[in-house]
Amino acid sequence: MAQEHGRVNAYGMTSYNTRELIIRDDIMAKAEELAELISSSEEVKMFKQAEEKIRNHERVQDLIKQIKKKQKEIVAFETFKNQEMVAKIEREIEELQDEIDSIPLVVEFQQTQSDINYLLQLVVSVIHDTVSEKVNVETGKDMPPSSCG
Repeated sequence: MAQEHGRVNAYGMTSYNTRELIIRDDIMAKAEELAELISSSEEVKMFKQAEEKIRNHERVQDLIKQIKKKQKEIVAFETFKNQEMVAKIEREIEELQDEIDSIPLVVEFQQTQSDINYLLQLVVSVIHDTVSEKVNVETGKDMPPSSCG
């Protein structure tokens, strides 16, 4: 078990700031187990496959390189305060981005990212809701007994 940190407040309770908070080993072990389960989920497998396809797709990689080059050009023209060229290059970047976004493989990749984000938000929500049933997370105080009225 980790050593005790924190300060005793006026109510005799130990309080912690975020940097001092020590997580119990069993909680960390369960968090790592959950992370491993998520990492081996179908959503993550599909994401990795889509990511690999994107990495090996010559047109997508070429478009990405063009966008990065144009972003550097924007920085240079902004240095010279040439807003006309900045606007022109921004339009060119937008066209390149539209082309990337129209490639079905990119749409698939973006969907897999969205699926993983949804899965993670769902897990966090379930944890939050479960803990909130026991403790009022917003105030950090125990929920009042239902018999109080």
